[in-house]
Amino acid sequence: MVGTTYTRRVKTFRYTAMTISTQDEKDHPGAVKKSFISKAPNHVQPQSDSPGYGGDPSMNKTGIPNALSILSENRQGVLRDVAFVMARHGANILTTQQSVISSGKQTDLSTLYFEFEDIVDTDSLIHELSEISEVHSVERHQPFSEIYGKRVIILGGGAQVAQVALGAVNEADRHNIRGERISVDTIPLVGEDELAAAAEAVSRLPRASVLVLAGSIMGGKVTESVIKIKKLGIPVICLSMVGSVPDHADLVVTDPIQAGVFAVMHVSSKAVFNIYRVQGRKF
Repeated sequence: MVGTTYTRRVKTFRYTAMTISTQDEKDHPGAVKKSFISKAPNHVQPQSDSPGYGGDPSMNKTGIPNALSILSENRQGVLRDVAFVMARHGANILTTQQSVISSGKQTDLSTLYFEFEDIVDTDSLIHELSEISEVHSVERHQPFSEIYGKRVIILGGGAQVAQVALGAVNEADRHNIRGERISVDTIPLVGEDELAAAAEAVSRLPRASVLVLAGSIMGGKVTESVIKIKKLGIPVICLSMVGSVPDHADLVVTDPIQAGVFAVMHVSSKAVFNIYRVQGRKF
C-alpha cells in the first residue's frame, strides 16, 4: 500500500440548519449541542454497519505506526473534517503537520501529514478521507521514524558545527548500514538571542533526541534554553568553551569530532554508550 494514491471523489458536504426557539431550548436543553454536532459532514456521521466503526475505538488499534499525507484545498475546516474521520476510525494521532505549498503547480494547496497508531481497516479510513470534497489525494507512507529516524541537532559557529557534524555523520553511517535510522541536522548561528531561540525550539522538533552546542562562548539566554530543554528530556552536549553553558550541559567534550560521535552513540539503540552514565564529566 506504500505510495498508493487515492484520488478525490467529488462529494459535497451537507449541513443541517436547525432553528431553535427560546421555548424549545427550555424544553430541550440538549438541543443546542445536538445542532452543533449535526453540522459535521454528512459522510462522517456514525455508520454502525461500516468497517472500523462502532464499539470501542481502541479495539481497532494494532499498535503499528502509520502515516498519511493529504493534499487538499487551503480552506477553513478541512483539518476539522479530517480529524473527525480519523477519530471515528479510532486512529490515535501521534504527530501532525500542516503547511501551504508556496511554489510549483500545486501552489496555494494545503498538505496535511499525520502519523498515528494503525487501525485494523486503514483502507476504509483512506477511502473515507478521499471522499471529503476539499481533499485532492491521500497517500500512505512509512512514518518518519522509519525513514529519518532519531535526530541529532547541532547548533553554533560554522567551523565548530562542521567538525561536530563530521564526527556525527561518520558515526551515523556505521549505525545506519546496520539497519538503524539516525539523521544529523545542523544550522550555523551567531548571536545569543538566535542561539537561545534555536536551542529552545529543539524540544518542539519531532524526533529530536540530543542537542550538541558547538562554539567558543555561550551563556546567558542560551544557558536558560539548555536548562529548559533538559527538563523536557533532551540531553545536551557542548564543546569546551567559555561561558555558563558547560556548567549545565550533560557532557562537555573538547574534540568536536568526538562530540559528534558521542551524540550518535547516545541515541543509537545498539550502542552501549549513555550520556547519563557520565553526566557532568568533561572529556
